[in-house]
Amino acid sequence: MASKKGKILIVDDNAGIRQALKILLPLHFAEVETLPSPVTLVSTLERFRPDVVLLDMNFNTDINTGNEGLYWAGEIKQMMPEVEVVLFTAYADIALAVEGMKRGAFDFIVKPWDNEKLVATLTAARDKARKAMGRDSRKEEDKAATMYWGSSRAMAVIQKTVDKIAPTDATVLITGENGTGKDVLAREIHARSLRSEKPMVAVDAGAITETLFESELFGHVKGAFTDAHTDHVGKFEQADGGTLFLDEIGNIPLHLQAKLLRVIQSRSVVRVGGSQ
Repeated sequence: MASKKGKILIVDDNAGIRQALKILLPLHFAEVETLPSPVTLVSTLERFRPDVVLLDMNFNTDINTGNEGLYWAGEIKQMMPEVEVVLFTAYADIALAVEGMKRGAFDFIVKPWDNEKLVATLTAARDKARKAMGRDSRKEEDKAATMYWGSSRAMAVIQKTVDKIAPTDATVLITGENGTGKDVLAREIHARSLRSEKPMVAVDAGAITETLFESELFGHVKGAFTDAHTDHVGKFEQADGGTLFLDEIGNIPLHLQAKLLRVIQSRSVVRVGGSQ
């Protein structure tokens, strides 16, 4: 039997349904979690990082408009576009299904469900999500081999952290003594990210002279200073869509660190001598 893959999150207020799915779905998927309502949905998404959310459309027995489900479907797709949402309802409503698709839902399942159809739908959604995340491709297997993790508890913690942050657009601070492999870890994060098709640009920030720092990192426009005979693309622009690894940032003068921090926080850069 092929190894089970995929993480499914079930959000449904019916305890009987949650229990039934907790029996059925682990036969086909690696991990399954359930929630009785969307109250803790955001924190669970961040912690569990599912491939698919099976989302009930109604959490109030007195209201069956499906508006709650539509709202949360949109929130999930906005928060994690790569996660697929399958809507789950006892009310067969084509208009509701169409609206759900408009908000990014993968498909629509009506209760009572057919087990075979439900598993097939979730499997298709899982495959689409994992392809978007790069979890199942041959390339991903190659990525996993880019770093030898070892078997220590400390390295297991680091690997878990990398798995959590790599799919995100978070800015990452890597600390450690010289020679501990911070650059190797940075390349591993890039290799496992959704930006891996784009370049990773490594910069020894501490080695750039103070006079050239802004030009090298931010770029400059022609005429910005005496020797600026042509436009120059800085490291931030070179890494656009990919990853910029700034090594030895602790060796940068404090006033330049402040400028660097503003660019990182705003996620925008203006070339020296430019206006936009």
